[in-house]
This record gives sequence, structure tokens and C-alpha cells, in this order.
Amino acid sequence: MRVLKCRFVVVGVIQLSTDVLLLENVSPGRDLDAYIQTINSLPILTPERERELAERLFNDDDLEAARELVLCHLRFVVHLAKGYRGYGLPIGDLIQEGNVGLMKAVKRFDPSFGVRLVSFAVHWIKAEIHEFVLRNWRVVKVATTKGQRKLFFNLRNRKKSLGWLTAEETQAIAEDLGVEAKVVTQMEGRLASRDVGFDGDDADDGDRSNNLGAPAHFLSDEGQDPADIVAEEDWAQQSEAKLRDALNQLDERSRNILSSRWLAEDKITLQELAKHYGVSAERIRQLEQNAMKKLRTHMEAA
Repeated sequence: MRVLKCRFVVVGVIQLSTDVLLLENVSPGRDLDAYIQTINSLPILTPERERELAERLFNDDDLEAARELVLCHLRFVVHLAKGYRGYGLPIGDLIQEGNVGLMKAVKRFDPSFGVRLVSFAVHWIKAEIHEFVLRNWRVVKVATTKGQRKLFFNLRNRKKSLGWLTAEETQAIAEDLGVEAKVVTQMEGRLASRDVGFDGDDADDGDRSNNLGAPAHFLSDEGQDPADIVAEEDWAQQSEAKLRDALNQLDERSRNILSSRWLAEDKITLQELAKHYGVSAERIRQLEQNAMKKLRTHMEAA
């Protein structure tokens, strides 16, 4: 079994909370046909058996009951996952994510709800598949807000043709899904676009002549403007001269304290300077602050 989002473990294992359930080497990532054949051979639970297992899990944390509930509903996950094949993602990965949602549903299922596990689990299974599709369908996210996510999974089904939506169709879809018309237009454009490599893609023969339209060729390098480089160097030289002149205006002790504390490669502590001058560390701190004020005043006036 493939590891997805670092939540569930390796071949043949399903993990619910901290407990582990064995799944007899069943994995959609190896041989999908064999996987589907295996889970279809598992019995469909009767309402009475399902309720019995759910009560054992809910009341007694019976992991064997959880295992049977998961295994006997894997075929339902496959059925839902097949509805998302149009996004170009591996069906095995979609099933795997749906299985994650099924396990979450089983863990949270309360038999006192009075509904079948299938009805309760639909939300959890679709939620995990939706998250996987949105994370992997594009390098750049195409749906971030609630309205955009709703449009992502409904817009293509609502379009009556392969062409662009008319103003009337856009307004109708917006009203039907409860979003603004401009959001429908934005999502239509995003779905129609494609990802482009920042530097372009190499052709099979290594020819990069077709990459002249890549985004990298349209970005200016602001850091290499000769005028900016000269200005920065001039400013640095002037600042260094002002600092040197300001330091020369200080008495020798203040100049030595600032140099030792801020300019030296191996800086000296207040305690070391206090021992050197035979005063307290607090006195050195006061001298340092006064010297900094004088230094700042002189540089601003220069």
C-alpha cells in the first residue's frame, strides 16, 4: 500500500488511531483488477450484522469489528473513486484516498444515528478524494475558496458544450451554485488553462528554441541595473566614511567599547569590559548607550 500524506502505513496495513488492522496484502496500487476482484468477493453486510459490528467498535473499541466494517465497504469506495477519473489522476491513488476517508468514517460512526454506514461514510470518502484532486491536479492551486472548490467539481458537468459559457449560462450556473458570476468566469479560465514550466520544457531532441515564451524570459533582473549598483556602492562608501568620522569624535574609552562590542570579529561581553576598566557591567552599558547616542547624532548631522 502506498504511503499517502504520511498517515497510513505500508503494505497490507490499515491504521485506525494508534491501532493496526491487517488487510491481507490488499492494495489498489499493485494490481487494480486483482484488488477490485478481491474486495468484490467480500460479503455485503446485512443491516443487523453492520449494527452489531458498529456497536462492538463504538462501545468496546473492537478492532476486529472495525476491520470487518472497513473491508466490507471497500467496494463502495471504488464506486465513488471511479467518478473522479476525468481529472487525469491514477485511479489507484483516488481509491487509496477514498479508503482513508472510509477509515475516518468507521472510526467516527455512531450506530445510534440510525443510518447505514454507507450513507454516513459518503461525506468522508468524497472529502478525502476532493482534497487529493485539488492538491495534485495542478502545480498551482486552482481552487482555494469555498465557492471555487464547489465550482471546480461542478462546472464541467454544468457546461452544455465544449465552448466558452455565454453570459446567460454563466449567470444561471452562478445562481444555481450560490456564487458570483465573476467567480464562474474565473474558474472557467483556470480549468481551460494548463501548467507551464517556469523555464520551459526540453523537447525530445534537446531543442529549447520553443521555450522562448516561458515566464523566465519575461522577468527583468532588477539587481543587475548598473545605475543601482553604482548608487549602492556610493552609499556604502559614504556611510563608512561617516561612521569612521563619528567614531573619531568619541573619547578613547567610548570608541573602544563600541568597537569591542559591535565592530570586532570576536565581540567582547560587558563583564569582560567591566573587568578591563575596573568598573561595573552596568557602567559599561551606560557608557555604551551614551556613545551610541553621540554616534547617531553625529552621523545624522554629517
